[in-house]
Amino acid sequence: MKAHDGMYIGGMWRPAVGADTIAVVNPADEQVIAHVPAGTAEDVDAAVRAARAAFPGWAATPPAERAAKIAALRDELAERKEQIARTVTAELGAPQQLAETVHAGLPIMVAASYAELAASYSFEEKVGNSTVLLEPVGVVGAITPWNYPLHQIVAKVAPALAAGCTLVLKPAEDTPLTAQLFAEAVHEAGLPAGVFNLVTGLGPIAGQALAEHPGVDLVSFTGSTAVGRQIGATAGAAVKRVALELGGKSANVILPSADLARAVNVGIANVMSNSGQTCSAWTRMLVHKDQYDEAVDLAAAAVAKYPPGERVGPLVSAKQQQRVLGYIEKGIAEGARVVAGGSEAPRETGYYVSPTVFADVTPGMTIAQEEIFGPVVSILRYEDEDDALRIANGTVYGLAGAVWGEQEDAVAFARRMDTGQVDINGGRFNPRAPFGGYKQSGVGRELGSHGLGEYLQTKSLQF
Repeated sequence: MKAHDGMYIGGMWRPAVGADTIAVVNPADEQVIAHVPAGTAEDVDAAVRAARAAFPGWAATPPAERAAKIAALRDELAERKEQIARTVTAELGAPQQLAETVHAGLPIMVAASYAELAASYSFEEKVGNSTVLLEPVGVVGAITPWNYPLHQIVAKVAPALAAGCTLVLKPAEDTPLTAQLFAEAVHEAGLPAGVFNLVTGLGPIAGQALAEHPGVDLVSFTGSTAVGRQIGATAGAAVKRVALELGGKSANVILPSADLARAVNVGIANVMSNSGQTCSAWTRMLVHKDQYDEAVDLAAAAVAKYPPGERVGPLVSAKQQQRVLGYIEKGIAEGARVVAGGSEAPRETGYYVSPTVFADVTPGMTIAQEEIFGPVVSILRYEDEDDALRIANGTVYGLAGAVWGEQEDAVAFARRMDTGQVDINGGRFNPRAPFGGYKQSGVGRELGSHGLGEYLQTKSLQF
């Protein structure tokens, strides 16, 4: 797997300041496939300076021209779709079909949506005797996770570019090769030098340096709630804006009027996708007491269709594998019943975890409260709709969720959920709908016009 041995700063690949590197490991066979530079605070500083220098020119570029550059970037990503999919499979372990359709395909769709939005968005409006201007925030420090390596990059970079901001990207150290491919696409798309910059490195070093840098006007971070708190505190001390997309513990609420088999099967598929490494995965399945036993049987049968290595890939790292196995063991210790999977390794090589279903889970159990980030589903029973709502809302998170049932009943229930996005009876993904959370699931929104708005600040002219 080819890797660049430098940073993309100021429109070119430059040698890193230090000599340290990060090994990129294929989680399916545990083999090192590449090394990338471990960036330092000096690398981050050089990237921020390049972004700052490029900001006035890019901010003054007409929106139609910015839209054309985003469209060119979309086309470059489309040209590299197969290469992107292979790279995601190699460094994340995503099965080939998932890598092609979701990891490579979804970012192209999102980039296209921002190419259209940048051209049509109203950056100026009349309000009485005032003209209100929406202007770019400035230099953005984007820190992205490993679970959807390209999508998370595009979901930050595309709206920031549309707004007129310049950026420095620090991708997750587990999946830096996809970020380097993105930088290649940016270069070929012809974005002006310094508008986009890439520094690979470790979170506590390069990531922290980016979040703390006085030349960064907004920090956009996707990752754990724990790290998000630290970034929020750092930014708050500097009166710096943040956009934080953090953890989740989403409820999949199956009302008595639902098609039980469909709701269970789609719910299991949702969690098994990307090996459960999705912050919005519906990891808590809530079922009425009268349908509980049937739902457990259906879930056990459904999860058997997801064998590791074929439909379910490995987890991203040995550390993540041990984390998820620890949660499975914790669930057993607290009295939950394993009806599928468990903590035994399904393969001798690779960071695999068996798709696991727990029954007899109560709301206070650790596996029902904390984000596991693996192929693990907990099935909880409820007495009535009020009880279901109490359980659904009974965590510190509020990122996503699902409701199944007669549409009127499902919508009424969804309106009462404390969460940023709810799928009704398997609702389809919409790249223009805002995504983000309530409570400790974050601050701000991504995608569509709401995502664009995160990178804009408001000025009013009085006449």
